[in-house]
Amino acid sequence: MSFDALKQIDAGLLSVGYAEAGPPDSPAVILLHGWPYDIHSYFEVTPLLASAGYRVIVPYLRGYGTTRFLSAATLRNGQQSALAVDVVALMDALGLERAIIAGCDWGARTAGVMAALWPERCRAIVSVSGYLIGSQQANQAPLPPEAELQWWYQYYFATERGRAGYERYRRDFAKLIWRTASPRWDFDDATFERTARSFDNPDHVDIVIHNYRWRLGLAQGEPEYEDLERRLAEAPVITVPAITLEGDANGAPHPDPAAYADKFTGKYTHRLIAGGVGHNLPQEAPRAFVEAVVEVDGY
Repeated sequence: MSFDALKQIDAGLLSVGYAEAGPPDSPAVILLHGWPYDIHSYFEVTPLLASAGYRVIVPYLRGYGTTRFLSAATLRNGQQSALAVDVVALMDALGLERAIIAGCDWGARTAGVMAALWPERCRAIVSVSGYLIGSQQANQAPLPPEAELQWWYQYYFATERGRAGYERYRRDFAKLIWRTASPRWDFDDATFERTARSFDNPDHVDIVIHNYRWRLGLAQGEPEYEDLERRLAEAPVITVPAITLEGDANGAPHPDPAAYADKFTGKYTHRLIAGGVGHNLPQEAPRAFVEAVVEVDGY
């Protein structure tokens, strides 16, 4: 099964494809997916939140699904601040002043960026794997070899062979990441293919490659985001109410919760979700994710 008919709206640089559920005048929750995932990370989360009385918005990020750039001339930019600006533009287009922002992987980083740069737009956040705001400067520091091994795909993407490999084998690549990042998640082929279709987006490879190359300083960003990135490079604290989540079987690189607890200076809780839950936590443990969203709304 998949979402019912998707909606489409022009917002900033994009025509954004998104799913929506719940009462239109209710408090809004925006659910942000990561890589290599899509809006179906929230397929079970969405009706649960709608039933709890929330207006739920689940957009495809740039480079995924039905989201398209409005201009062929726009750089296919995957840097962290650009993704967050997309969400602010989507909120403006939908007439949303504030929303709970919740996400995993790229979506968790975007939630953190929004809370740091535009706290007035964030009612609260839920972030899988905690504080993920980064910078090109910080990413210049080498990690111990075992930690570097977990980022093998980032270095693969730094090469033209890596770009060509991802272009040719994107489904195989994504399935490998799903299996290594969530080693105890027993997903079936239909579940994977439902998401993998979103990688057929014509900008998908460009966005993914730029995202990882930008992190390492191997690709340039755009001047309009320089000030935002300077602010993010200072590792700003997050003042809005926040809950961070981690699965007990997350096979993807992720920080220790103790390393980022002091980055949340508002009301804050961290929760470990047990039961063999991996990296794609909203899809693997939807009720735990919903409970976090409802709880943080009461902070």
